[in-house]
Amino acid sequence: MNEGEKKVISKMISIYCRANHKPVGELCEECSALDSYAMKRLENCPFGENKPTCGSCSIHCYKSDMRLKIQEVMRFSGFRMMFLHPMDTIRHFYKESKRNRLYAAAQKTSPK
Repeated sequence: MNEGEKKVISKMISIYCRANHKPVGELCEECSALDSYAMKRLENCPFGENKPTCGSCSIHCYKSDMRLKIQEVMRFSGFRMMFLHPMDTIRHFYKESKRNRLYAAAQKTSPK
């Protein structure tokens, strides 16, 4: 479930960690913990494959401290993803725009 999301978020965390923590080999402890937490949250997402972007989601599954950290990672890595992993970035943005359109349509048609 959400394999594309998992791939993208792992790459973003990796970019962030390499640039800011300069680990030797794999991720540092802090980024490894963030990656594990993000994978667990994506695995348990109630929307499944139809998950909207986190910013437009009605459910906030991250704890506040982890949400701040993942936002920092995404802000830092988002632009860099375009140069380091262009195909993944294009695929991610296409899927996100498609999911957001479906999510918005579902919100308009659901009874209040």
